Amino acid sequence: MQDNGAKKRVLVGMSGGVDSTVTAILLQQQGYAVEGVYMKLHHKEGYHETNFSRAKRVGAYLGIKMHFLDLGDDFAKEVYDYFVESYKEGLTPNPCVMCNRTIKFGKMVDFAQSMGIDAVATGHYVKCDGDYFYMADDMEKDQSYFLCQVKKEVLPKLIFPLGDWLKEDVKAFASKIEALQDIATQKESSEICFVENDYTEILEKHMNIDMTGEVLDANNNIVGSHKGYMHYTIGKRRGFFVNGAHDPHFVLGIKPDTNQIVVGTRDLLEATHFEAKNLNLFEELSDFECEVKVRYRTTAVKAHVAIRDDRAVVNLKEPVFGLAKGQIAAFYDGKKLLGGGVIC
Repeated sequence: MQDNGAKKRVLVGMSGGVDSTVTAILLQQQGYAVEGVYMKLHHKEGYHETNFSRAKRVGAYLGIKMHFLDLGDDFAKEVYDYFVESYKEGLTPNPCVMCNRTIKFGKMVDFAQSMGIDAVATGHYVKCDGDYFYMADDMEKDQSYFLCQVKKEVLPKLIFPLGDWLKEDVKAFASKIEALQDIATQKESSEICFVENDYTEILEKHMNIDMTGEVLDANNNIVGSHKGYMHYTIGKRRGFFVNGAHDPHFVLGIKPDTNQIVVGTRDLLEATHFEAKNLNLFEELSDFECEVKVRYRTTAVKAHVAIRDDRAVVNLKEPVFGLAKGQIAAFYDGKKLLGGGVIC
């Protein structure tokens, strides 16, 4: 879906993983003048030493120039702090969406332009025609949801060679290159790059998350106890105590100011209406029909969306479960991504 101008310069975000490696190889084969950039975003011990070493090895194999870009301060401010503060406020953040907007397709694009490079590529599984993003052919790996907040003006600069590839074919392609076989078979990186096991490990570095509190039912009656509101997200069904409960109970709401959580049976998790703020749309829209994804690993649901005072008022044609404030709602027209906003 993109034009391949001969010897056009392109900067590839190189992580040392198989997706960005194959991306660089494919672009080079297509006649682009490829350069790579490794972005240091956080300070997880040993993480960058290993991955930058791999990225440099790929660069040497391909004979391309490699850049090292330390974006630690920007990442801390725009992504890490947002992640911590969101949980502190009882919200469920999506740091990858924020990183794509401000860092990968923000600061990396700025860096490319500072060197006179107009095109930027990554190993995301997504398609782009310069005006819109589209779902990738590999629906298991499709990452369009995470790009719904990317600024519209940068789309003409973006290239995604893996949009029509299956992950298994990417690995098979890389495994045929003897010098890169270890990259083809290495373990997949975690979804949130700075989280090792559980998000609470990050939060406890900055605040006390173990504060016994009250569990409320949907009518605000005290029915049990919990170990601290930051341990819970909407839809969670374990880790708290409910007096005399026979049916499974799920977290329905979080009250950070009073360190309380609200719980109830699964039917109370159903939602057919919500609003979204911080809208980012790739065309002018006011009232429209679409499909909405309210989390990455959920099926899109048909909906009517009305834009009112810079907010999206969303009415779903069928209910979703576990709608969480702070998460992202992405709007689709079939496989075309229309944009998205933050559930509020």
